[in-house]
Amino acid sequence: MLSSRMEQALNDQVNAELYSAYLYLAMAAYFSEQNLEGFTHWMNMQSQEELTHAMKFYAFINERGGRNTLKTIEAPPATWDSPTAVFQAVLEHEQKVTSLINGLVDMALAEKDHATNIFLQWFVTEQVEEEASVNAVLQKLKLLGGDSGGMFMIDRELAARNSACPCAQPTP
Repeated sequence: MLSSRMEQALNDQVNAELYSAYLYLAMAAYFSEQNLEGFTHWMNMQSQEELTHAMKFYAFINERGGRNTLKTIEAPPATWDSPTAVFQAVLEHEQKVTSLINGLVDMALAEKDHATNIFLQWFVTEQVEEEASVNAVLQKLKLLGGDSGGMFMIDRELAARNSACPCAQPTP
């Protein structure tokens, strides 16, 4: 059984994951307006992945006898200065999510909630992968500067991303 403090923290994480999905969907819309279909596809996949993460937390709360309490999801930004600015924002956002996950792990350890700690380890590993994949794209974008030919090469590369989650893949 979850403590009330842990239950609240996990519910907050459901909200954070749903915000992440909403943020990446807003970024997909931005890229769609720029006619960067590969970037749009990548962000749609990222949004779907974040929805899957939210549902993992949601299901875990249920499995542990907790109560899911859904809250309002904050509106994300709608525009950015450039694709590089978008990926810089994604990296910063993923670093924030990593901090949130680490805080949950710290709480689980302090409460000696071993089941929650074990559950969270998947997310710890996932965040390492998230930050690395976003940083790889960001570094390529920084190397390009303003080279439009290189931008189209990256767009093609991002269009090839396959979803890691079992959910339906939206089309770009």
